[in-house]
Amino acid sequence: MSILQTINLKKYYGTEPNITRAVDDVNFSVEEGEFVAVVGTSGSGKSTLLHMIGGLDKPTSGTVIVRGDDLANKNDEELTIFRRRNIGFVFQNYNLVPILNVYENIVLPVELDGNKVDENFLIEIVGMLGLEDKLKSMPNNLSGGQQQRVAIARALISKPAIILADEPTGNLDSKTSADVLGLLKNSSTKFNQTIVMITHNNDIAQLADRIVRIEDGKIVE
Repeated sequence: MSILQTINLKKYYGTEPNITRAVDDVNFSVEEGEFVAVVGTSGSGKSTLLHMIGGLDKPTSGTVIVRGDDLANKNDEELTIFRRRNIGFVFQNYNLVPILNVYENIVLPVELDGNKVDENFLIEIVGMLGLEDKLKSMPNNLSGGQQQRVAIARALISKPAIILADEPTGNLDSKTSADVLGLLKNSSTKFNQTIVMITHNNDIAQLADRIVRIEDGKIVE
């Protein structure tokens, strides 16, 4: 069962003759529990694709379907709620809230939605990510690798349909990168979590179940 599908997805900027086809007629699908890497050079359209899948950016034309829901049918408010419930984001620069401690950062998406935190699941995630003794720490007292693990925990806590990871190891050294990617892969396996990860690094992409290449806004085989 496809948890994510894009149909003839396009994102164009500008007008003829100076039109930029950032994403140009992309069709692809992701199965539940799959860990997919989208690989492309800078400017290939991979981040634009990720932003449309995550409902952060609207396509020029085409369709994004997540868990059977067509994102095009939602207004901004509905998209915000949909994102919070269905999409977990892990960005290159962590995007933690500096005035909240680690525990508060992790549970933020659940609390924003007015739900009760599944404490047993939280303990399991925190244990897997090695953050047990950091829950009261502030983000600025953590290393980059620790901050990214907090971001992964925050993405997992609401049990989203999909985790979208945009160059998640872009700011980390190679050993920390390997650790973080191992944790992402483990969470995919352990929680049957679907992950779509963007990277320009072929070595990193090898860890995924499947690699999709994008060039000039098109998927290439």
